[in-house]
Amino acid sequence: SINSLVKGTAVEGSISCDNDIRIDGSIKGNLNCQSKVIIGPTGFVDGQIICENALIEGKFVGDLTVRGLLHIRETADITGDIVTSKLVVDPGAIFNVSCNMSSQSTGSSSTPSANKAKATE
Repeated sequence: SINSLVKGTAVEGSISCDNDIRIDGSIKGNLNCQSKVIIGPTGFVDGQIICENALIEGKFVGDLTVRGLLHIRETADITGDIVTSKLVVDPGAIFNVSCNMSSQSTGSSSTPSANKAKATE
């Protein structure tokens, strides 16, 4: 099952979930998800996300920790700090972050590499 925050819905505070969550509205606060987080094209998150996998198509500002795969789509606009083990950034995405990558699933990095990048077509 998937949780959904539809366009036009705004949440302030902390959210915890065990299943996938799709955000097409906005969240200001913290999101802790044991599964996949999808920020849709109209979605906006300002805060901290900790999750297993993530697909970002909308806007994110804050700290993002992804234990597995982080996929940034071409419509995404991301600013902040990222820790992930796998990263895909599609051409056209705005990607202004400090990024630490590791093969460890905990999100901690034994050999971090700080990168600032802006993906363009």
